[in-house]
Amino acid sequence: MELLSHLALGFDAALSWNNVFYCFVGVTLGTLVGVLPGLGPVATIAMLLPVTYGLTPAAALIMLAGIYYGAQYGGSTTAILVNLPGESSSVVTCIDGHAMAKKGRAGAALGIAAIGSFFAGTVATLVVAAAATPLAAFALKFGPAEYFSLMVLGLVAAVVLAQGDIVKAIAMTLLGLLLGMVGTDVNSGEERFTFGLPQLADGIDFVVISMGIFGIGEIIANLEHDQKRDVTVAKVGSVLPTRDDYRQAWKPVLRGSGLGAVLGVLPGGGAMLSSFAAYMIEKRLAKDSSRFGKGAIEGVAAPESANNAGAQTSFIPLLVMGLPSNAVMALMIGAMMIHGIVPGPQVMTERPELFWGVIASMWVGNLLLLLLNLPLVGMWVKLLSVPYRILYPAILLFCCIGAFSVNNSLFDLLLTVAFGLLGYLFIKLRCEPAPLLLGFVLGPMMEENLRRAMLLSRGDASVFFTRPLSLTLLLIALALIVVMTLPRLRATREVAFAED
Repeated sequence: MELLSHLALGFDAALSWNNVFYCFVGVTLGTLVGVLPGLGPVATIAMLLPVTYGLTPAAALIMLAGIYYGAQYGGSTTAILVNLPGESSSVVTCIDGHAMAKKGRAGAALGIAAIGSFFAGTVATLVVAAAATPLAAFALKFGPAEYFSLMVLGLVAAVVLAQGDIVKAIAMTLLGLLLGMVGTDVNSGEERFTFGLPQLADGIDFVVISMGIFGIGEIIANLEHDQKRDVTVAKVGSVLPTRDDYRQAWKPVLRGSGLGAVLGVLPGGGAMLSSFAAYMIEKRLAKDSSRFGKGAIEGVAAPESANNAGAQTSFIPLLVMGLPSNAVMALMIGAMMIHGIVPGPQVMTERPELFWGVIASMWVGNLLLLLLNLPLVGMWVKLLSVPYRILYPAILLFCCIGAFSVNNSLFDLLLTVAFGLLGYLFIKLRCEPAPLLLGFVLGPMMEENLRRAMLLSRGDASVFFTRPLSLTLLLIALALIVVMTLPRLRATREVAFAED
């Protein structure tokens, strides 16, 4: 009954005209950036952060959340029609989705992807709602020592699950921690790493670093790519799957939804990991695995359900504990801080209409996405023919206006451009920037909890090891590090991420 009352409060907030409108804007933009390869939800949310200044906190979070899980829907369109994933989590969909399109069954593939995603989104929304209250009650037992250990675990897990070389991921995380320390020390009042520049006394603005690395950096990198796309649109066909398609797909949708709901909580890339895992499970369970890769509808239904469920359950660490599980969630924390909301379990008690409104909006958004992706698939197909050279000047202009408008500062604009060049360098060096953003967001929070724990223990560092929960979290982090040093597991990890 308590869950129903919470959901009723959430739907009451989510179904206000203002919030429904911004939910629609979010999922539409999400579908758009998912359809257009080269412009992902991270860059889009980074660019739109300045826009949220004028919105209510609920509308801002609902819109940004809609962009994230909406991109999972849009990514399947390019994966199926162009054999080019709009999102990393749609990589697996290319295999059988594009094969179906070549056989003239693109409509069925798009339809089952949208229906599977809607079902998975509904399941994930219920999982988030059901898990929120007990997890928040558990999180309230956390002290500074436990929060510090939890953040250490989160950063270690993000490094382990990051794509590419582990050493590079560690270096990016440490760089993010260093950037987070720039500014004035709260306790002593001394300036740190400002190099005598008064503009850095308050630290580097979150919008500046995210917009530079993920916005401008991605634009520069995309300009190097060939813009010709082989779009399979000769015969999209009916987007409603046949009865036989439903018979083959309903079990993969169920399994993918469950797997994605569980793996989505993992830091780093739960949506992507769950789509890979769902595909491999279906291939193992299939009576005739040779069908996979040649247009098996199970190869579309399972990963699409898994990545959408994973995208939504990745909100659990953010909403319940105030910890980001990936780069998008780090941006969401930035949006909360812009509106003066301290992320953590206290949000549920202090701002229940915001907390449950965001959760309820996920189901509303999934319903809007189903309506957007089935009847209007032709419109999204036409957008694939838009050359990127036409889009990037507008995107670049929007980035510059957004960076300048945060503090009306030319220095912020120049810093954004500098981080854009740095982001491009990271791409060329194959350094994933997501761990940097996680380190930048978690760094100040880790330092604050470290200092609190040491003050409460009168300088005794053993507090992190004598408290059972803190010790458990640190041991799990250590175990992850030890496990990933094993040669066999490192090789398996490299093979898994080589497909992306």
